[in-house]
Amino acid sequence: MDDFIFYIKIGLHHVLDWKAYDHILFLIVLTVFYSFKDWKKTVWLITAFTIGHTLSLTLSAFNIVYVKMDIIEFLIPLTILIAAIYNIFTIKKLRNNIGITAFFALIFGLIHGFGFSNYFKILMDDTSDKILPLIEFAIGIEIAQLIIVFCILVLSYLVLNIFKRTKRDWVLVVSSIIIGIVIPMLIERKFW
Repeated sequence: MDDFIFYIKIGLHHVLDWKAYDHILFLIVLTVFYSFKDWKKTVWLITAFTIGHTLSLTLSAFNIVYVKMDIIEFLIPLTILIAAIYNIFTIKKLRNNIGITAFFALIFGLIHGFGFSNYFKILMDDTSDKILPLIEFAIGIEIAQLIIVFCILVLSYLVLNIFKRTKRDWVLVVSSIIIGIVIPMLIERKFW
């Protein structure tokens, strides 16, 4: 039971850690389009991300795939930038294509998972059963993402319904702010 709680806590901390805010930025650009009535879509999106994240951790934990960290550290903010730009270019429709967005979430989850894979491998180094910790960690990731997305949906509700801003303006402003945050991250993490 202690291991179960341990890996869930690590998953929670991985997402909710303010020092590793790239995960939160990605969740914001992934779900800023949606409202509470779209809760099923948002759960599907973050679950797709968790699946990708867990798959890359699994591939790494079993030494099937190794990716250089400097490339991953560059690709993580690049995924956030791509998602924010996608929001800006699809805002005219005032909705996101859930299939494309879920595909992005899955692929970007793979990339983000490799960013945590070295640390996770160290944690599981003396563990013979790697599957259970991976599942427990994924549960922690999913719970933390649900918390973040709930906060995003509450903030969206306030902006759209209380402060009476348009969805278009909200998505454009949030996506533009995140682009402004991510570009310096890309510059400092370039690997060439």
